[in-house]
Amino acid sequence: MSLLVTLAADVLVAILLVASIVSSVRLSRRITRMKADEAGLRQTIGDLVVASSTAERAIIGLRATLDECDRTLADRLGTAERYAADLSAHVQAGETVIARISAIVSHAQPSRIAPSSVELRPSEFRTAPVHGEEMPRIVASSPNGERLGVAAAAALAMSERALGRLRSRAA
Repeated sequence: MSLLVTLAADVLVAILLVASIVSSVRLSRRITRMKADEAGLRQTIGDLVVASSTAERAIIGLRATLDECDRTLADRLGTAERYAADLSAHVQAGETVIARISAIVSHAQPSRIAPSSVELRPSEFRTAPVHGEEMPRIVASSPNGERLGVAAAAALAMSERALGRLRSRAA
């Protein structure tokens, strides 16, 4: 029996030895894979560091561009506000001139302007091109009518100059 026990013990030791060799080979392969994964992981970490530094530089550039755009926009808004104030002042001045002309016309004495001397006949209407459009021009035969016509022409010219400036600024 002792031979059987010895033989069984040797077989058992051989089986355990083979099992330990197989598990050692497996562990060796896993360790090799882990080392390869570690190298890959180090490469990935290095790539991430490079990418994050590139992203930081890009963010700094975007912030600088944003600041420049903000300054440019603020300048343009300030210019637009100044133009709006100037335009408002010009409109106010135009309204004042129109009010004065209206007051002059309304205060004109009817006795100085005879109805027959201010008559306007269709033959006295003339048109002149103004910015590509035909605008009627009225010519009266009395001195007061001529002054009113000159005042109306001056008001029309001022409004057209203002309109021209608006169109040139809009373009």
